Amino acid sequence: MEIRRSLSQHSGPRKSPFELVRRLAERVTADTRPEDPVRELEHRVAELLGKPQALFFPSGTMAQQVALRVHADRSGWRAFAGHPQTHLHVWENQGYNALHGLRFHPVGDRNELFGLDDLAAVHEPLAAVVFELPQRDIGGVLPAFGDLAAQTAWARQTGAAAHCDGARLWEAQTGYDATFAEIGALFDTVYVSLYKGLEGVRGAVLAGDAETIGHAGVWRRRMGGAIADAWPLAAIALMGMDENLPRMAEFRDHARAVAEAINADGFAHTIPDVPATPLFHVHLPMSRRDAQRAAQNLLEETGIKLFLYARSNPDPRRCAFEVSVGISGLDFAPREVAELIRGLPSRV
Repeated sequence: MEIRRSLSQHSGPRKSPFELVRRLAERVTADTRPEDPVRELEHRVAELLGKPQALFFPSGTMAQQVALRVHADRSGWRAFAGHPQTHLHVWENQGYNALHGLRFHPVGDRNELFGLDDLAAVHEPLAAVVFELPQRDIGGVLPAFGDLAAQTAWARQTGAAAHCDGARLWEAQTGYDATFAEIGALFDTVYVSLYKGLEGVRGAVLAGDAETIGHAGVWRRRMGGAIADAWPLAAIALMGMDENLPRMAEFRDHARAVAEAINADGFAHTIPDVPATPLFHVHLPMSRRDAQRAAQNLLEETGIKLFLYARSNPDPRRCAFEVSVGISGLDFAPREVAELIRGLPSRV
């Protein structure tokens, strides 16, 4: 069925093959060589993050596993720490262990940001500490910049590398009074995604010092990621850097207006109350199955994709879903979103 409007960046109309090819044709010229978009992308990301070098990967999963592998090989330690709901552990079938023999040490409470005390309670040598900005699975919340600086400093003082899972770093920067380079300076390696906030097709970039990125290039080839024809992925990502990146603060402000309308309505509520980034969660007084059935009926009746999927809750009578405002999300007036959410029970 046709999706006319969407609050999910993963299913918006702008992600359709026809639309992407149309936009790509506006950028690629007769003079574009296959290697040009990748080189430009790597250079721009490295410069933006304040890192000496950057390397394109066909997926974020590969990029992050490679970063952890390089840090582990360099330190000789096989454990890394991160939030209990870090993407590496929850969504990637523990590839860090299956492919690289690494161990994950969860830090802190699964429903809260971890703090310096939580890190200090880790009593084993760590190759790296992973910081996900924002922490997607607990509502897109961000640590205060000062707290983040103290935590990354702790990692380095203990001999661990500080790695940034920046799948949504483009959005997270709007929650700080700091540039991308100032955020990047806190970390030894930074991974950024090309297909979420930038609305690309696929791919990632890993940035760091020259030695680390050189080692990462070896592992990229070993894992089959040194693809020769990555230019379409890079070219579409460059469009996102030109078109979407300058508007991230606008997306954040709209997300805040949407969250305010939802909270004022009284049927549902958001986490956090005031989003720090364009990403937040909506908590519903409905079961997960009912919410998904209602959202599917809404899509079939109106062409509106309200969310990608509903998230379970320890209370089976409640659930949550993610909102991530991008260009497509600006099509929704805040009050309209609140009314659509309030109307979900009638669509079960």
